[in-house]
Amino acid sequence: MMAVDITTQPGFAAGKPRMLFEGPYELTQFTNPNYDVSPDGQRFLMLKPTEQAKVAPRQINVVQNWFEELKRRVPVGTK
Repeated sequence: MMAVDITTQPGFAAGKPRMLFEGPYELTQFTNPNYDVSPDGQRFLMLKPTEQAKVAPRQINVVQNWFEELKRRVPVGTK
């Protein structure tokens, strides 16, 4: 996690980035942040991977023609 000092007077200026802390935190593939800040701005809530997640390979299962399988298993119009 990085931090940058900013000033807004007389204009906007950003300082040099500095590291606040580092660690093996979960990353996200979405646009939402993978952390939250406490209301007082003094703490972060972040997710760390479990021991199992550290050693288990990540996997994705792709199911093709799933709609045909659904229609076969749940026929429409039968009473």
